Amino acid sequence: MKRHKIRNTLLLFSMLLFPVTLNYLSPYLIVQGSFAGIVSGSAAFFLTLFLFSLFFGRAYCGWICPAGAVQDCCVHINNKAASRKQNLIKYFIWVPWLTAVIAGFISAGGIKEFNPVFLTDYGVSASSLQGCIIYMFVVILIAVISLSFGKRSFCHSICWMAPFMILGSKIKSKLGYPSLHVKTDSSACVNCKKCDANCPMSIQVSEIVKSDKKRIDNVECILCGKCEEICPKKAVKLSVR
Repeated sequence: MKRHKIRNTLLLFSMLLFPVTLNYLSPYLIVQGSFAGIVSGSAAFFLTLFLFSLFFGRAYCGWICPAGAVQDCCVHINNKAASRKQNLIKYFIWVPWLTAVIAGFISAGGIKEFNPVFLTDYGVSASSLQGCIIYMFVVILIAVISLSFGKRSFCHSICWMAPFMILGSKIKSKLGYPSLHVKTDSSACVNCKKCDANCPMSIQVSEIVKSDKKRIDNVECILCGKCEEICPKKAVKLSVR
């Protein structure tokens, strides 16, 4: 399928550019910048992700995220489904982190400066030995978690960006305006469960389809379209209507 090739190409390029973009995805730089009253490039990117998710949910995770690309490579080694219990871990990380960011700006007397290349030499994240070490540590961490605990376990458990997109996804689902989602048709489903086996986020898609909810509202869905690609009867489909 052409769309599948486009998605894989985007993920490949994102992974290749990860040494450049790492700092723009960094939660640490946001905290460090906040205590100096500086809005870093990663802070602006996180806000952009939230706004993006109001219309496209977690499509960033499924189509662009370099961490997602690393984990999709790991699937060829460990294709085990991730436990649903992992989904709660990221909130225990996100809440204290967000509290620290807010506390930082308060202690600094508010926002004083916007610096998109804060602590990033020439706009390149891994431009020094230290940067390369941090880059390798992050990639190894992502891979080890995915290989140890199942498909896209990093997304499920400790991803610091996911809660922003989950919040945006909940808002768009609640308000019901046109946005990207997975449309379901229970009458077409033959219960082959190919969607369950191939979902990178280990979602029981067939159960949602059979429940006749008309759409998949699971906040762990990354809108990759893999279920639509694999479904022989087209009981699931990406839609914006």
